[in-house]
Amino acid sequence: MKSNHRRSFLRSALGATAATFWADRTLEAYQQNVKTASKPSELKITDLRVTAVRAPMYAVLIRIDTNQGIYGLGEVRDGASKNYALVLKSRLLGENPCNVDKIFRKIKQFGFHARQGGGVCGVEMALWDLAGKAYGVPVYQMLGGKFRDKVRIYCDTTSSRDPKVFGQRLKERREQGYTWLKMDLGIQLVADTPGAVTQPVGQTPRDTFNTMHPFTGIELTDKGVGMMADFAAEVRGIVGYDIPLSADHFGHIGVNSCIRLGKALEKVNYAWLEDMIPWQYTDLWKQITDAVDIPTCTGEDIYLKEGFANLVMNHSVDIIQPDLATSGGILETKKIGDFAQEHGIAMAMHFAGTPVSSMANVHCAAATENVLALENHSVDTPWWSDLVTGLDHPLVQKGFITVPEKPGLGIDLNEAEIKKHLAEPGYFAPTPEWDKDRSNDRLWS
Repeated sequence: MKSNHRRSFLRSALGATAATFWADRTLEAYQQNVKTASKPSELKITDLRVTAVRAPMYAVLIRIDTNQGIYGLGEVRDGASKNYALVLKSRLLGENPCNVDKIFRKIKQFGFHARQGGGVCGVEMALWDLAGKAYGVPVYQMLGGKFRDKVRIYCDTTSSRDPKVFGQRLKERREQGYTWLKMDLGIQLVADTPGAVTQPVGQTPRDTFNTMHPFTGIELTDKGVGMMADFAAEVRGIVGYDIPLSADHFGHIGVNSCIRLGKALEKVNYAWLEDMIPWQYTDLWKQITDAVDIPTCTGEDIYLKEGFANLVMNHSVDIIQPDLATSGGILETKKIGDFAQEHGIAMAMHFAGTPVSSMANVHCAAATENVLALENHSVDTPWWSDLVTGLDHPLVQKGFITVPEKPGLGIDLNEAEIKKHLAEPGYFAPTPEWDKDRSNDRLWS
């Protein structure tokens, strides 16, 4: 009995000593690694400010401030009003930015298709940036991890009516390291050629700028179709057939002309035909897709997953192309990609803006399996990468952007450089006039 009692005493004493030792070590480790600058559960939004820049397109940057000194960065879609973001300020103040989905559900009713979704999406980007900084992890990790370490970039190229010049420009993109290319192929190439285009006499492109394609009365003749197909083939021959080449900006032509042109372009083996008609016409898109043996693509102006549902479930297009600054932000765009993948449809990502929105896209693309490539419209803007700090320079290297491992989006702003490219006076000026807005926002009774 005494022997058993002695062994029990020793075990208890050693256990207590070990527990004290490991408790001290654990506490020490915790104190060394905890981010004391931020207590996520107590984080509150205190301000929202904006600044407009040229990148080179017009874009509005968002900064959301908090009570703990950390802030999040976002961006309204290119060409959209800053007021789309500012109107949300009164709905954000006092909220914990780490509750990204809760806040998104609160504000998403204030967005809509095309540029009108820009405010909601820009705020959503900034919320993820804040949450990542608060918890010390990159945004992609909070989305479930990544499928890739680098995101493939595809880029537009300045057009030319001379196919040899156009082809050489595209070839130079390839030599720069880009592995996916895109070109514009519009009816303006043949519009001045007698007998190439049929349209109401005296009608100009300005007359139909805001008229959807089925209602313009514009059709390509066989001559026009042949000229455009021959132009595309000559360009393709210069850049090579072994690299994906997509095509966009065909003009406001009717569905039958889209089909006839698409069939003629099959010899060019385009990677996709983009936005041949407005995205809303799901049945007409399916007619084109079923008739043409080239992948079809649309979606840059669609807001929220629900907007993609008919296109995806009816297989009206082969590829969806959300613009994250319209489609609902980072998480919603991942949901859109996952939904499309379930139906066997790939996703390309449309983008035009500053590196802030670009990095939001990069995190989303990293975390979404069926992504083909991400667009960039600022390849020829030498100072574009200078707008931010903390990442590779230049941001795009050999046709790819590396997925950052730093908290949040992984970037900060280069204030001096941004001030060189302001589109409007003021750098994140106070916005107290947007602090209060009396409104009953509930959508049901």
